Amino acid sequence: MIFRLDERLIFPDPELAEPDGLLAIEGDLSTERLLLAYQNGIFPWYSDDSPILWYSPHERFVLFPDELKISKSMRQVLRTGKFTITQNQCFTDVIEACSIVERIGQDGTWITDEMKTAYEQLHKNGYAHSVEVWGNGKLVGGFYGVQVGSVFCGESMFSKESNASKTALVWLCQSGLYDLIDCQVHTEHLESMGAYMISREEYMMLLRDNG
Repeated sequence: MIFRLDERLIFPDPELAEPDGLLAIEGDLSTERLLLAYQNGIFPWYSDDSPILWYSPHERFVLFPDELKISKSMRQVLRTGKFTITQNQCFTDVIEACSIVERIGQDGTWITDEMKTAYEQLHKNGYAHSVEVWGNGKLVGGFYGVQVGSVFCGESMFSKESNASKTALVWLCQSGLYDLIDCQVHTEHLESMGAYMISREEYMMLLRDNG
């Protein structure tokens, strides 16, 4: 059963999500609702031609920072110092880049103008953060996400140069800021760096312990 949200600031039990993780539709992207969603293992994911869709997958793709895998070639990249890393220096530019950089196998973007505005507000309120990767003074990679305690819920990443987004992820894992990185959706790119699936039950336990 898919639930239809209204103006009340509530979500149904995430365990009631459909097999594909879809839990509810509509509602809004207010800071209060988004924070409630992330605190309960729920996130919005939709396109311009659909209502707001709220998901809580039955399995979660996560990365524990202390289990990060760095390949030999990636270690060589890091040693060159070709990239400079910053945090929260240009959140708007990062989310914009994530929305327009083409990805293999993806047609268009799910980062709508409404989403950009909502997450920029989260950032202004101190809940959403960006990591920027610079090469020769230009923004060449990075990602953004939402912080829930010591859990970083990654939303999207981009890379204009090879290994730029990997460099950002290595920095985040080695920063000591988080105990868990929620990658949400499986990618081979992240799996190669140590991310793997866990059950929603295990994820919610970790979220409660670290949120």
